[in-house]
Amino acid sequence: METKKIIKVGDKVPFFEMETYQPSRKTFGKFSLEEAVKNGKWTVMVYYPADFTFVCPTELADLAENYKELAEAGAEVVSVSCDTKFVHMGWHESEKLLKDVSYSMASDSMGKVADSFGVLDEKTGLPYRATFIINPDGILSSIEVNLNNVGRDMKELVRKVKAFVHCRKNPSEVCPAKWKPGAKTLKPSEKIVGKVYQELS
Repeated sequence: METKKIIKVGDKVPFFEMETYQPSRKTFGKFSLEEAVKNGKWTVMVYYPADFTFVCPTELADLAENYKELAEAGAEVVSVSCDTKFVHMGWHESEKLLKDVSYSMASDSMGKVADSFGVLDEKTGLPYRATFIINPDGILSSIEVNLNNVGRDMKELVRKVKAFVHCRKNPSEVCPAKWKPGAKTLKPSEKIVGKVYQELS
């Protein structure tokens, strides 16, 4: 029996397309990873279980509050569930928490992409709360996965994206815990082995 290959951190993500609802234009469209890579964009995919649920609109509202910073960092932001683009449209129009959502709302209608990342709950057919950061080369840089009863904090997502952007521009540097733009980074070498405290002081 052939074992299913799960995309892991460091892997090149196979190109895929998803139908979307575009709230900013009140129309339908598509998201293409290939196009994002061609345009030198980071891709941030925020998976959630389903529209018309309870924790999900609070997360998407939080994402909307942080969307500008993510876009300014060079990221294409896409929220994703297995609902259709039509359901996305209906939910956006009825749920007041989503009034500021302007990023693409994508449909992984058969759950194939979620399954390829290993975040599709086979018992329910719904994706877990999973966040993926894909760099402009199409390499998966980060995965965060939660059970569906706990929501995420999108400020940490912004911090991680900015840290990955910095490290891509400065490949000799690494970002310590809680790093934010302007803070000190580290340059790994034999000189700072066992002396990280002194290096950061």
